[in-house]
Amino acid sequence: MDGTEGSTGQPGPAERSHRSSVSSVGAREVQLKPKHQPYKLGRQWPELLLRFTSAPDDDVAMDEPFLQFRRNVFFPKRRELQIRDEEVLRLLYEEAKGNVLAARYPCDVEDCEALGALVCRVQLGPYQPGQPAACALREKLDSFLPAHLCKRGQGLFAALRGRGTRAGPGEQGLLNAYRQVQEVGSDGGCEAALGTHYRAYLFKCHELPFYGCAFFHGEVDKPAQGFLHRGGRKPVSVAISLEGVHVIDSREKHVLLGLRFQELSWDHTSPEEEEPILWLEFDGDSEGTPVNKLLKIYSKQAELMSSLIEYCIELSQVAEPAGPQDSATGPPSDPSSSPAPVQRPKLRRQGSVVSSRIQHLSTIDYVEDGKGIRRVKPKRTTSFFSRQLSLGQGSYTVVQPSDSLEQG
Repeated sequence: MDGTEGSTGQPGPAERSHRSSVSSVGAREVQLKPKHQPYKLGRQWPELLLRFTSAPDDDVAMDEPFLQFRRNVFFPKRRELQIRDEEVLRLLYEEAKGNVLAARYPCDVEDCEALGALVCRVQLGPYQPGQPAACALREKLDSFLPAHLCKRGQGLFAALRGRGTRAGPGEQGLLNAYRQVQEVGSDGGCEAALGTHYRAYLFKCHELPFYGCAFFHGEVDKPAQGFLHRGGRKPVSVAISLEGVHVIDSREKHVLLGLRFQELSWDHTSPEEEEPILWLEFDGDSEGTPVNKLLKIYSKQAELMSSLIEYCIELSQVAEPAGPQDSATGPPSDPSSSPAPVQRPKLRRQGSVVSSRIQHLSTIDYVEDGKGIRRVKPKRTTSFFSRQLSLGQGSYTVVQPSDSLEQG
């Protein structure tokens, strides 16, 4: 069960980079508050699974939770790179690496190769031109790249090729990136300490908009296709962080929708005898006409997601101002410590896996008074939601109807 500290109450101050998390083999997890007692939570685990998941009764009866040490969802990324304890950096690195290899963090091939090269450096040491690095990479390729990037031929043909064959595209790109890993240490030495590579890995992960998110499971409607307009649903992961919400296709491993909190309104409903729904409302267009779009996310964790969104917004409203030590332009307090990173630009690659694919979603398009563009909605005098973000000057606005719109 994916959950976070903001799901049922207010957490303590986000001063620590890690908190305990209870997980199970079914990828259901909940981040604990300081007041939680793991033993008592373990006793209540079947009740939590029945309430917040759609797991069959047999799976609930057999499921056993285990305790993990995980990154605190509310820990700011700008402070993460100020950590100097190598063991804490290693814990953050190991968790991020696991999420990348499991494709929980969708990455473009170029980013996977850059991140995999840093893993090579940590596990294999500095690149040595005279050593058979290609063979070492090939034997442990799934330790450096996500599974979908290191699929190789199987069976007799693969056996006949042998180990001396030419490296595949993923292997070659990884090898090239491995050669380019910088080896200058913070003290000016010729070989960097592992902490330097841990920090470099985390800094690269910070470019991913969903790094450090809390993940939830759900389903969304597929767009109608074919003559019979068959749709159905697709499984998704909903990633919620201090900055916004991302809906990720669980099978295709790419982002379907990414929204900052300033760009959305939200609510959750629990219809009787129906699955709970998290509603996201955001600006869009339909054949060039501005509309408001509604996305339905079916999930028993809709209430948890709604609570976390609300709490993240509250945190951003009362966020402490950045001090001199948090400024990327000010001089660092210690020459050996890394300065806080500047704001990273959004990835601009065409077809990037982190770019939204709204066309792969089935949304409800409407204007405020119910004049449907594609679907007719009940007449409303106000927005569907009462919980619209009131943070500064957000870019979300309710679309007003125009005389040129055709009535449904």
